Amino acid sequence: MAVGLDLDGAYVSAVGIADGVIQTAASTNLPSGLVRDGEVDDSERLSQFLKDFWKEHNFGKQVYLGVANQQIAVRSLDIPPIEDAQEREAAVRFQASEAVAMPLDEAVLDYQMIGSDTTTGDSRMRVIVVAAREPMIMRFVDAVSHAGLKVVGIDLSAFALMRVLAEDEDPAIATARVYCHLGGVTNLAVGVGKTCVFTRPLATVWDGGSSEFLSALAEEVRLSMDYYLGQADARQVGQILLSGPGSQRPGLAEQLAGYVGLPVSSASPLGRLGVASLGRSEDPSRYTVAAGLALGAAA
Repeated sequence: MAVGLDLDGAYVSAVGIADGVIQTAASTNLPSGLVRDGEVDDSERLSQFLKDFWKEHNFGKQVYLGVANQQIAVRSLDIPPIEDAQEREAAVRFQASEAVAMPLDEAVLDYQMIGSDTTTGDSRMRVIVVAAREPMIMRFVDAVSHAGLKVVGIDLSAFALMRVLAEDEDPAIATARVYCHLGGVTNLAVGVGKTCVFTRPLATVWDGGSSEFLSALAEEVRLSMDYYLGQADARQVGQILLSGPGSQRPGLAEQLAGYVGLPVSSASPLGRLGVASLGRSEDPSRYTVAAGLALGAAA
C-alpha cells in the first residue's frame, strides 16, 4: 500500500492506496505553530504529533510526502534535444542556474519532460524544473523520520493535486485550467491536460471566505495567469477549479468568478477515486493532496 502524507498546516491527512483504490484514510487538525506557511516551524513537536497520530491508524511506516511553500521554485525551460541522460541533466542544471533565484548547490533539483517546442523553428525539449532549498526539505524529512516513519519520496503538492483532479484530454487541443487549493497553504497550479505547466503557493491564506480574502485571492490568481500567459506556448485559460476545505463554501465559486471573469467551479475532491471508501463523518476535501501523493508513490 502506498501512503501519501499531506502536512497542510491547518491539518494533517494521510491516504493509503492499493490497486488504484483508497484502502484507508485519516485526518486531524494540526496544532498551530508546527507548520507555518508550508514549512516546518517546530520539528520536535511535529514529530511527536505525527507519532501519536500514526499509532491510531494502520498505515505502515513508509510515506510519500508533499511540499508547497515559498522555498520552492518551478520553472519551464527549453533545452536542445539530448538523448544521453547525464548530458541532458547537465544542460538542465546549467539553464536552471540562470532561471532559478537560489544557489543550486544549496538546493534539491528535479525535472520532468513535458513535450517539445518548435515555435522558434528549432526543435527544443520542454522541461519543468523544480528546485527546493535543501534545509527546508531536510526539516520535513527529519520531523517525519523522528516520528518513526520513512520518507520514500517527496513531491510537489501541486503535482499531487493534478493527479487527482485533472482530466484525460488531448494535450494538442486542451485549454489550460487553473487549480486553486484552499487550505493551510493556498496552492495554485496551471495545467494542460494532466501536465502541470506552472505552480506557485499564494500569499493569501483562507480565512473562511471574507470579501477581503476573495479580492486578494482574485488578484493573485490574475497575476499568476498573466505570468503563465506570458510564456511562448501558453494556452488560453478556460476554467478555474477550486479544491481543499475552503472550496466547499456555498457561493464561493460564483463570487470568485465575478472577480476574475472566468468560469469557476468546485472540484469533486477525490476525482475518479470517489469518496465511497471514506467514513460519513470525513471531509473528502481534506484528502485531495494526500491521495495524489499516494497515487504518485504507487505509479
